[in-house]
Amino acid sequence: MAIYDLSGKNKYYTLYTLLREDIMGGRYRAGEKLPAKRALAKELGVSVVTVQLAYEQLLAEGYAYSRERSGYYVDKVNVQPSPTRAVGERRTPENRAEEKYSVDFVRGAAPAKLFPFSVWAKLMREVLSDCGEHLLERVPIDGDWELRSEISAYLYRARGIDAPPERIVIGAGAEYLYGVIVQLLGREKLYALENPGYGKISAAYSLNGARFVPIDVLESGISAEQLAKSGAEVLQISPAHQFPTGVITPASTRSRIMEWAENGDRYIIEDDYDSEFRLSGKPIYSLHSLCPDRVVYMNTFSKSLAPSMRMGYMVLPSALKDRFDAMFSSAANVVPLFEQKTLAAMLRKGHFERHINRLKNYYRAVRSSVKSAFSNVGDCKIFDTGGGLHMLASFSRYPTDEAVKTAAAALNARVKCVGDYLIAPMKGWEGCVVLNYGGIDAESLDIFAKKLAEL
Repeated sequence: MAIYDLSGKNKYYTLYTLLREDIMGGRYRAGEKLPAKRALAKELGVSVVTVQLAYEQLLAEGYAYSRERSGYYVDKVNVQPSPTRAVGERRTPENRAEEKYSVDFVRGAAPAKLFPFSVWAKLMREVLSDCGEHLLERVPIDGDWELRSEISAYLYRARGIDAPPERIVIGAGAEYLYGVIVQLLGREKLYALENPGYGKISAAYSLNGARFVPIDVLESGISAEQLAKSGAEVLQISPAHQFPTGVITPASTRSRIMEWAENGDRYIIEDDYDSEFRLSGKPIYSLHSLCPDRVVYMNTFSKSLAPSMRMGYMVLPSALKDRFDAMFSSAANVVPLFEQKTLAAMLRKGHFERHINRLKNYYRAVRSSVKSAFSNVGDCKIFDTGGGLHMLASFSRYPTDEAVKTAAAALNARVKCVGDYLIAPMKGWEGCVVLNYGGIDAESLDIFAKKLAEL
């Protein structure tokens, strides 16, 4: 019987994908009977319903057919031979490149064990019971009022941000919200982006037809001089903890940025992507709190819950919210109401903040272990501003990015350097490794630390 790895969240779809690949690869021949539902469910440790749903999907797409009281059989398809595998080898739905590394400082998704599955499942059942048919209704374009109200209250508690619910917009993740912003502000405007910066941000603006200009990020923060000379009308910035440099924008630079925005018809987009994870000291004061009429505040639940939780939000200045309502009044929100109601309940009942506190305690320990591991390397300098889930490390013996990555690969570790995130050439960050520890587990880190200690 086939052995499959169903460790992902969507087990039925994962099973369907793996069965389809085995059919297309010729591992199951046309006319061959697929494993009995109950036997396969027992073998994989899942419910019979999970297997049933996977088989029905194969049936619907023509990969299989059923015989009454007999079971499911493979239909005739154009076989695409794929590499053979050993008997007993576990099949996974994708080639996970990171699994060949003993430790991965690139992957940022939190370990699955940290997700509050029991709490989320309980809240989903409660929402289903309480809301019933209401969950089938059309959702207003700016999102469910209950969730917007809970986010408003949370922002005030956690960040001191005064964000009325009527100015909050719920969207399907940051990339979706960037697209909305471009439509609101206009494709003809010139957008200033941090350099280096997160690649998906520049990609999102390009995808939406917006022009952008890179502004260098120095150790003292984004270059206000470059910004003033750039001709840009919109600035995208993460002032509390810039990625990948980790720089916190100092007060002097913040003042100049806000002056730049207020002296023209300009806006600042404040991406506060990891503000929940200020691991030492108090949260950094937001630009939105200082200049609410000129700052669009953005955040998502990707780091606090899961990347697959495609839910983010932005707080719009009053003028932009009026423009948003006029432009999108006939559209519906793309985030399912069921998920919005569940998240609202999580916020309202305090589960979200308890979850964040547990994550912070976990990541403080991981952060400490990472710093301890690299302290054994004599020429290593750590740059850590106490926020977010990454820090920088530089080694005098490895003056170039390629030298650092080659040395890391020899230790069976995957890393990226600041230079990998440049959207335009600049000097000053050569040989700086980005230690993203958001997805690191303690066991793999211990193994890596022992290898480091042997250097």
